[in-house]
Amino acid sequence: MAKAKDVLMVVAKVLMIITCLYFFICSLSFLSDSFRLLGGRNLGALFANSELLNNPVVGVMIGVLVTVLVQSSSTSTTIIVGLVAADVPVKTAIPMIMGANIGTSVTNTIVSFTQMSDREEFRRAFACATVHDMFNWLSVLTLVTLEMCTGYLEKITAAMVGTLGDTKGSSKPPDFLKVLTKPFTKSVIQLDKKVLAGWAGNDPKYENCTTVLKTGCGDDSSVCTFVFANLGPGGANIGDTGSGIVLLIIALIMLCGCLICLVKLLNSILGENVKKIIKNGVNRDIPIKYLGWLTGYLVMLVGAFLTIIVQSSSVFTSTLTPLAGAGLVSLERAYPLTLGSNIGTTTTSLLAALASKGHEKETIQIALVHLFFNISGILLFYPIPCMRWPILLAQRLGDITSQYRWFSIVYLLFMFFIFPAIIFALSLAGPVAMYIILIPIAVLVLVIIFINILQKYKPSILPDILQDWDFLPEPLRSLDPIDRVIMTTFSCFKICRVNNNSNDTDQNENLEEVKKKQQFELNRGFERDVV
Repeated sequence: MAKAKDVLMVVAKVLMIITCLYFFICSLSFLSDSFRLLGGRNLGALFANSELLNNPVVGVMIGVLVTVLVQSSSTSTTIIVGLVAADVPVKTAIPMIMGANIGTSVTNTIVSFTQMSDREEFRRAFACATVHDMFNWLSVLTLVTLEMCTGYLEKITAAMVGTLGDTKGSSKPPDFLKVLTKPFTKSVIQLDKKVLAGWAGNDPKYENCTTVLKTGCGDDSSVCTFVFANLGPGGANIGDTGSGIVLLIIALIMLCGCLICLVKLLNSILGENVKKIIKNGVNRDIPIKYLGWLTGYLVMLVGAFLTIIVQSSSVFTSTLTPLAGAGLVSLERAYPLTLGSNIGTTTTSLLAALASKGHEKETIQIALVHLFFNISGILLFYPIPCMRWPILLAQRLGDITSQYRWFSIVYLLFMFFIFPAIIFALSLAGPVAMYIILIPIAVLVLVIIFINILQKYKPSILPDILQDWDFLPEPLRSLDPIDRVIMTTFSCFKICRVNNNSNDTDQNENLEEVKKKQQFELNRGFERDVV
């Protein structure tokens, strides 16, 4: 009887895990749609100035911002493929396709915040999330410079598409994940992606469209039954921004709730012994002599295959993050899975290019650029173990954020919003002004990194003053002063809250004493009357 009860409990927990995963994937879809609603016409503003687009640094930042706004590298690369089909040169689109790779990793960084309550879990989850960021940023910084100097991506892909025949008639294979999630997500919200692409491409046909919410559904062009239609032009009409904020709140609540439940269910269903077995199985190399080095490449293929199946690198890497936080997947194993996911997500832009009309060869070329950019990044930062810098950087970020948890929010805002926005704003002043500011900062950062490496490995060749950073004021060499300010601020709020609560308690106690005294006097009076 006890065994049957245990089996039923395990089955119930497994079903709950599947349910949490389902709604977690739906929440990612809602998160993406909310950013599309909030981004709206701003996409067109980013692509409007053709002179700015010719600057590769600006192109990269536009790719980052667009992908953050639509929360999908697949969507942003499809938009970029559409721009190439509408006469944007391939050379101009290459930096944008690189920036799209960076923007997609914001989702798993947000997902890692759900494990912030446990320092060790948060350290592992944040490191797993940011290893994707570090790979993308390092690849972009290296390859955009190489591309500006040599144009190798443009030349290789041009040679490849030069041999292609007719590409018409290609069709997109079924998206297995959306088949499962669409019934629910479509009942909540539906967006008109043609309007979004039209705004991004500044198409005059969509100039008078006021909303990206779908306004014509089925045979009846005036009535839509999905929930958010009641907030659109046919209902309360709170605007795309208002609808986007409501959907963003719902998406974040769903995402956090599902992930917290998922982690707790995994911890309860997997005992320490089972966890150990899974951890050792997943993180173990091929047990054949001289073939262990192939494990990472096989794991990459698994990551690519799973991403092709779900048609979203964000969904795959965001699902990987809580598993890493729970200690089931090591950072060293998550890294090749993430690289494989980067390869898998390029299939979407390739399929979009094959199905596009007009400038077919150019659209296929920019989709191939996306593929070869990721392959080039992998060749740079994976085969040679000492070049796996993203792992080292992600580990360091994980250590910092486990000690200063507020740093994770600063990192997210700066890397994905503030920094790209600053670069875009500087570009409005012209390329000369932008480079006058950026080049000295870049040189300073490189010098600091070089001195840090020498301090760690060859401190003897440095002058005494540079063998450590103690000569600098504390705010320039440590996060402790900022941490003290933040902690003091929150402590003040906490003390004020405690004082308010204690005052309320004192008042309640005084009130109770008064009531008791009144009751006592009443009883005494009643006793005298009776006597």
